[in-house]
Amino acid sequence: MTDPWWTPARHETRRPLLLARNRLQAALRAWFADQDFLEADPSGLQTSPGNEAHLHAFTAQAIGNDGQPRTLYLHTSPEFALKKLLAAGETRLFSFSHVWRNRERGPLHHPEFTMLEWYRVGAPYEALMEDCAAILRMAAEAAGAATLRFRDRTCDPFAPPERLSVAEAFGRHAGIDLLATIRPDGSPDASALRAQAQAAGEATSPDDTWSDILSKILTTRVEPHLGHGRPTILDRFPAAEAALARRAPDDPRVAERFELYACGVELANGFGELTDSAEQRHRFEAEMAEKQRVYGETYPLDEDFLAALAHMPPASGIALGFDRLVMLATGAPRIDEVIWAPVP
Repeated sequence: MTDPWWTPARHETRRPLLLARNRLQAALRAWFADQDFLEADPSGLQTSPGNEAHLHAFTAQAIGNDGQPRTLYLHTSPEFALKKLLAAGETRLFSFSHVWRNRERGPLHHPEFTMLEWYRVGAPYEALMEDCAAILRMAAEAAGAATLRFRDRTCDPFAPPERLSVAEAFGRHAGIDLLATIRPDGSPDASALRAQAQAAGEATSPDDTWSDILSKILTTRVEPHLGHGRPTILDRFPAAEAALARRAPDDPRVAERFELYACGVELANGFGELTDSAEQRHRFEAEMAEKQRVYGETYPLDEDFLAALAHMPPASGIALGFDRLVMLATGAPRIDEVIWAPVP
C-alpha cells in the first residue's frame, strides 16, 4: 500500500512537482496580467452546477438564518459566473477556480481539481488556440522540461499544434464519414452513424444514441492518436456536441468548439461562445432531458445566467485542466501527485 501523501518520504518525492506547479501558476498570472486580463475568483456554490448531461455535481444544503434548507451545488466550472461578469462589462477575464465533479476518479481525474478558465470579448476563438500554444511552452519552461510526457507518450510543447477537425480525425483514425451522419440542419442521424461504426468494427447497442456512438469512437479510435510528437487542436465539433458554442458560420452541422490534446490527454475545451439565450435554454433543456433519461436526475437551470446572456457581448472562452497540464510538464504518472493535498 502506498504511503499517505503527507508522510515526509512521500512528500519529498512530490515536492519538486508541486514547486513546478507554483512556478507555472505564477508565470500564467504574470502572462495574463501583461495582456490586461483581470483575475476573478467566483464562488464555488451556485444555484446550478452546469447543465451538461454527463457531468455530475456535488450537492450541498445551505441553511438560512430562518433555519430553512436550500439546495445549492458545487460548480463543475466557473463558466456561468464568469460570463455574468462579461455581461456586466468585463472584457478580459481569467480564473484559477477549484471545481468539483462527481463520479470521476483515476490517473487523469480527481473529484476536486483546478480549472484555468479565460475569456476574450470580441476575439475569434482562434485567438484561444494561440493562447494554448503559448501556455504549453510556459508549462515546459516552468518545469524545466524539453517535452511533455504522460507514461510512454511524449509531445513537443514548442512545436506548432496540428489543427484537425473532428470529421477529419474520424476519417483518418476510424474510417468514418462523420458529416454524412449529420443532417443539413445539424441534427444527428443515429442509424447512419451506427451503420458506419459497425462496418468499421465498432460494437454498438440498439439503444445507443448518436452521441453514445460518437463518444465510444472518439475515446477508443481517435483520442489515443492525438497530441503525439506535437500538440493537436481538435476543431469544429458537431453542433450536437457543443451545447455552449455558436455554430460555424460556414456549416451549421458543426460548431466553434475545439479541444487541445497533448500526449493523448485532453487538456482544454474552447468555444466561440453562444450568446443567444433562447437557443441556450433550448440546448440546456435537451441536455437535462438526456440526463434524466440516462441517470434519472436533472439540475436546475441558472435563470440568472440565461438572463445575463442577453447582455453578453460576442466572446471566446476556454477551460483548461491546470492539474493535467502540470502532470504533463513534470511527467507525473497520476493527477494526485501534482495536487498539494489530494482528496482522501
